[in-house]
Amino acid sequence: MKKFTTIPEAFDWWIKNIYPSLPPDVKKGRPVTAWRDYTHKRGISEERMRGILLDYGHFKITTSITYEP
Repeated sequence: MKKFTTIPEAFDWWIKNIYPSLPPDVKKGRPVTAWRDYTHKRGISEERMRGILLDYGHFKITTSITYEP
């Protein structure tokens, strides 16, 4: 198990470790455009990153917000 503190951190890891091993038929459409936009610094939103992680990786994403007065 690997833990990340932010969506961009997890996405960066996914790009470097999971994306290269995806089968060619999966590397079409959303994954490849996300990879291209991220790699060439064209901009990619956290919402889009989250969608890619959920659809093309085995990620469970939870949010923790803590207020301590």
